[in-house]
Amino acid sequence: MAAKRHAESGPGSVRPSADDPWADAPIHLQELLALATDLARAAGQVHAKGRRSTLRLETKSSPTDLVSQIDREAERLIVARLRELRPDDAVLGEEGALGHGTSGVRWIIDPLDGTTNYVYGYPAFAVSIAVEIEGQPQIGVVYDSGAGRMYRAIGGFGAACDDQPIHVRDQPDLSTALVATGFSYDAAQRERQGAVVAQVLGRVRDIRRGGAAALDLCHLAAGHVDAYWELDLSPWDYAAGGVIAAAAGAEVAFPPAAHGRGPAVVAAHRALLPEFLALLRQAGALA
Repeated sequence: MAAKRHAESGPGSVRPSADDPWADAPIHLQELLALATDLARAAGQVHAKGRRSTLRLETKSSPTDLVSQIDREAERLIVARLRELRPDDAVLGEEGALGHGTSGVRWIIDPLDGTTNYVYGYPAFAVSIAVEIEGQPQIGVVYDSGAGRMYRAIGGFGAACDDQPIHVRDQPDLSTALVATGFSYDAAQRERQGAVVAQVLGRVRDIRRGGAAALDLCHLAAGHVDAYWELDLSPWDYAAGGVIAAAAGAEVAFPPAAHGRGPAVVAAHRALLPEFLALLRQAGALA
């Protein structure tokens, strides 16, 4: 839960409660974490309300890349509150929100990560909010709105799920590692990614594909999987989850991908990552 607010404090300001997992973090980071938590929970309420309404669907980059009015409504809510409470901050949102700031703080927002899951009622969708300070990701909040779980982290000060500390599993053996991944919206790219998965599958315990990158990274942080990789992601897909995974003890790397756009996102326990990267290169995922 967010740190307790005091009546005399201004908008978005907090003081730590006695049981706050981040009580040792600088107060300005606690304030940003508390605000990100409030915004994520409010967007999660938009998700819940939307499940009781008729969805209006459109496509973006491909026929399988869906967007709904719920994505846009949740982003509008988050951005409107940020403009009210922190007008000098920059904003980058998946659904088009883009604002330059002068404070050195930037909010990176995915208002509904896992839209296809949401549309189908598959229980793996979330709000993802990261906060960069002077270009460095420092705050990560991912609200698993279907399950009501709140994953949060302050870089360098630990990660938690519902305020219970979480840590990556100490898993140095790739052959018994449970690995998460995801696929592109582009059909030709999915075929290439499928060939990579076929190469990886025989070298690990098994593969999981949830359909929400932010949650995959949180599941790594919580020890539910041992490693994760994905291609064709945008910053709003991985920024918050990356902060959470790293704060939980994972190493998050961005090596060049062998195909598709942008770098790959690869994360695992530090002891496991070198061998995992080598396997992904052999399998054709990485350059």
